[in-house]
Amino acid sequence: MSARPTDDLFVRYMKAFADSTEHTADCPACQGETPCAEGQPIHERFARLQDTYRARQPKQQR
Repeated sequence: MSARPTDDLFVRYMKAFADSTEHTADCPACQGETPCAEGQPIHERFARLQDTYRARQPKQQR
């Protein structure tokens, strides 16, 4: 049985969540309103993958 395409998306989404959370825990700038230059792309990747994952959820449950 092969993995569904959404499985890979979920794995990437959870990895991005972990990366974002880890970075925020160690970065005072990212704990505020404006992320640092290093954190910005990390948080953007997480947000983009989260949006994509959530957009596919209703389609999966039908």
